Formats: sequence, structure tokens, C-alpha cells
Amino acid sequence: MIADPILITQKLLQCPSVTPLEVGTLDLIANFLSIRGFSIERLDSRDVSNLYARLGTSSPHFCFVGHTDVVPSGDVARWSVDPFKGEIRDGKLYGRGTVDMKGGIGAFMAAVDAYLLKTPKFDGSLSLLLTTDEEGPAVDGVRYVVEQFKLRGEKIDACLVGEPTNIAKVGDTVKVGRRGSLNATITIQGKAGHAAYPHLAKNPILPLLEYLQDLLSRPLDDGIKHFDPSNLAVTSIDVGNPTTNVIPFEATAKFNIRFNPTHTLESLQHYLHKTAERHNLSAMGFTYTLDIQGSGNAFLCEDKALQNLISQAISTATGLTPTLSTSGGTSDARFMKDICPVIEFGLVNTTAHQVDEHISVEEIHRLTRAYQEILERYFN
Repeated sequence: MIADPILITQKLLQCPSVTPLEVGTLDLIANFLSIRGFSIERLDSRDVSNLYARLGTSSPHFCFVGHTDVVPSGDVARWSVDPFKGEIRDGKLYGRGTVDMKGGIGAFMAAVDAYLLKTPKFDGSLSLLLTTDEEGPAVDGVRYVVEQFKLRGEKIDACLVGEPTNIAKVGDTVKVGRRGSLNATITIQGKAGHAAYPHLAKNPILPLLEYLQDLLSRPLDDGIKHFDPSNLAVTSIDVGNPTTNVIPFEATAKFNIRFNPTHTLESLQHYLHKTAERHNLSAMGFTYTLDIQGSGNAFLCEDKALQNLISQAISTATGLTPTLSTSGGTSDARFMKDICPVIEFGLVNTTAHQVDEHISVEEIHRLTRAYQEILERYFN
């Protein structure tokens, strides 16, 4: 009897694996896969749990990557269901992580089961790499495992990340790359003073606003093939001022840049510092600091054969021709692309991270059929 992706997903949902907690999710998956002949390895790092399961030792090697950790449920009173029960209502499966991405894992596990029942012997290797650190800092999860793979020469020929990628229906969108992401914090310090005597103070808010306006008024680029124009979004401005008649000593702003391959983390860091220098802050009596943190550069999967194989498999399984996209946020694909071609395809992302996160049961079955078709085409 072929495994049911809905039952698998429900069991995963019943484990409250808020990042970085594992809470039995990886044990459940390991037990399922070991029965089917997979070798099981734990590559944990600090408080993060990582599971690597592989069937076969030869090439070609196809790897599915995902995460069992989820974001917090928030105020449970706002949910119409228990976020960690896996309840089905009106043909929809509810729970924190249903979409992002326990439903995708359940679909792939069921697809693997169906494929192996149909083809118990195949040429190549099939593996799953699962972490509990995708929704968190993403330092000790797939990033850590990739470094271990490099050290020991683990070779992967193709990778599929099961993040939710579709917009309206499973089969409409495949991610063939991702934009890079950079977070920056600028802090400008001046001189505090009484609001009635601004000439005796150095108000840091004014140069801060001028700096931000300078960044916002200059388009970073016009976009390139497969990628929209890069964008900068101001996410916070704070002076920590509880009163109305004091000019503050310090003002801070945070912003995020999502960028295409026109830029790199290094080039953007240079650009942000040069923009600040253009404002001659020190000459006006101000000091500033820029703290810049990058979570990954932009990338594009250049393996056209893999793109075509996955697109055709999805079309056969769902009847849709998927759009090739690079939109959205970041994922563990940004680490896997360092060692192999990587493509992302999963469930519909509409309710990800929301209260009453859910997906229709039929969509999980559609994804399962697509995953099975991908495996059959890849190893054929």
C-alpha cells in the first residue's frame, strides 16, 4: 500500500517544531526512510538537528532539501483550529507549517514510496536533506551540512528544494533562482539638545532622512532576464525618544535590499558606504556606523536540461505549464547552489506564516504526483 501524503503531513504537523526544535519530526522521517532502505545520518550542529538520508551510492544523485522547523503560531486564540493538530476542514488541511513546508515533505516522502514500489531497483542515488534551521538564523542547518559535504567530497548532481513556490495552483510556478538579500543598519550620532534651541544641537534625524532619501531616489538597476529590478525597503526608523522637546543624540534606520545578479553583497556594501561618504557627515559634526549583513548573493540555475525535465514532469502531472521565476525571499537553495544545480518547487504559498495556515488536500496530492513524475523522468 502506497504511503498517504496527508497522513504523513498530519503526523509532522502534530510535532510543534518551532525553529530550531526537532520535536520528533526527523525521527519520524528517519523511521519511514530506513524501512525503505535509506541509510540515515545525523549531521547536527549546536542546537540544530540535520538529517541526511541516502539510498544508493552511484550517480546520478538526486537530492530533496527541506526543513521541518516552523515559525511560531502566534496568538493561538486567533486560530480557528489547533495549529499543531493537523485538522482537516472542508477538504483543507490546517496547521502551522502545512504550506511551509511540512506538506511538501509529506508529498515527497509519499512520492518516494510510490516510485520505489514501481521501480525498486534504479541506477543512481536518491537522498533527502532536512534541517530544523531554515526559519531561524540558517547557520547550523543546510549551510553547515553543505560545508561538511565539501570536506568529504559528497557529490550531488541535482537538487530540488520543496519550498512553497506556486501562486494559485500547484504547477503554476517553479523557482529557477533567487534574488540576493542584504540587511543594513545605519546609526548616526549628533548632539542632543532642547527643541527650543535647535542651533545648539546636532539633530541626527535630518542627515539620516537625507541618506535614506538619497538611496531611495536612485534605482539600483532596471532588472535583467529572469530578474525584476533590485529594490530597497526601509523597515525601521528609531530614535528612542520618549519626549517631545528633546532633540535626540542618536537616530537609527534599518533597511533591506533584494537584489539581482547585477550586484553582489560586496558591491552593495561599497555602494552604501560611498553614499554615506558623499553626505560629508563628519564635516557637519556627525558620526555614523553602518552594520551590513548579507544572507546570500543572487543566483540562477543554468542547468537547462534540469529545468526542462522538471517543467515537463510538472506539466504532465498537473496539466499546467509552470512559469520560471526568481521572485520571493531566500531559502536553503542559496546554500545548495554552491555544490549542485538547484530548483525549487512546492505547494501554493498563499497562507504561509499566516494565522490558519492551510492548503487543500487535493493540492498535496497534486504535488505528490508531480514529485513522482520528476523522479521517474530523472532516473529514466
